Amino acid sequence: MQKIWTNSGDSHFLEPDDLWTTRLPKALADLTPKSEKDPDGEYETVSVDGQTFRRKLPTSAAVEFLAETRKAVGIRDAKARLIDLDEEGVWGEVIFPSLGMWSSTFRTPELLKACMRASNEWALEELVPVSERYVVTAQVSTLLVEDAISEIEWAAENGFKAVFLPTTPHPSAPDWHDPAWEPFWDAAERARMVLAVHIGTDPVDVTSGGAGVVYRGPGGAVMNYAETTFSGQRFAMKLVASGALDRHPDLRVLISEGGATWIPFLGDRMLEGYRQHSMVVRPKLKRDPKETLMTQVYASFQHDETAVAAHDAMGYKNVMFGSDYPHMEGTFGHTQDTLKQLFDGASDATRLRITQGAFFELFPHVPAVPSSGV
Repeated sequence: MQKIWTNSGDSHFLEPDDLWTTRLPKALADLTPKSEKDPDGEYETVSVDGQTFRRKLPTSAAVEFLAETRKAVGIRDAKARLIDLDEEGVWGEVIFPSLGMWSSTFRTPELLKACMRASNEWALEELVPVSERYVVTAQVSTLLVEDAISEIEWAAENGFKAVFLPTTPHPSAPDWHDPAWEPFWDAAERARMVLAVHIGTDPVDVTSGGAGVVYRGPGGAVMNYAETTFSGQRFAMKLVASGALDRHPDLRVLISEGGATWIPFLGDRMLEGYRQHSMVVRPKLKRDPKETLMTQVYASFQHDETAVAAHDAMGYKNVMFGSDYPHMEGTFGHTQDTLKQLFDGASDATRLRITQGAFFELFPHVPAVPSSGV
């Protein structure tokens, strides 16, 4: 079959390990994330901003898989990355940070603000100029609203089109549905900045025994993986129910790597709650919550067999494919096989909407896929 070209609403880049330590004053650099492996190689101790926790290292099978994944030449090389994208049939892509995934775990405002600016400046130097196909996400401090506003305004002035936000801020900061964030939503809407939210970015609970560990025992690995998706759904729910998206109809949200079928279900559930419990619902909304969720929130998936049905049968048109390059959960090495399976029997209109249309709606500045491919 002819190659199916797609855009991706989810990918990652590995910044230099010393990005923050070389760009920050020593007093702040000493607080950035560091890890020390146990002699037996089974666990590591991670310290970040004065907090310490332990986590289990990958099994030998996972290590072997990761070794294969690292053959992705563009994982650390922005120019070579285009080789991988062309091979996989991926045109434009949203690029999330790797170091920045720690942002919701920081608790010192000065440190987080400095790290986010260092990451943004580095991205402007090393990633953004390489290709118009890259939608590099800016990063902002979420500990203080005023810091987030100043950084998103700086990012917009410097050409960023999307801003990465963790699914949940640090517990010391107001949560996303808090009115304190209203000036930030104002700033994001004025800048026409897409709010790009990646699942699995809740603050690390240092008492739980490691990052991403909620369940132990039988089924723990699968349950912990599934658990990471729910915080993205909560982010969308908070912005809809609090009226943030209702007040800012031009604001767009992308929930990456969390699947797509949950959007219609959550919309139904919120609409029912809004209608059946209207006597206690605050604030009152101009539009029903399902309409807002279905039109202002975009959702990326990689393997979900139900995603096409969400578009065709459930009327959710903001479904977007994401390759999750080059993560273990992604499609690197088999993107074309995945796409051909997903769209077997689907109409051309459906395929083009999910692989290209929704992406270009959010990021119209990205050049179109050449009609002849690459």
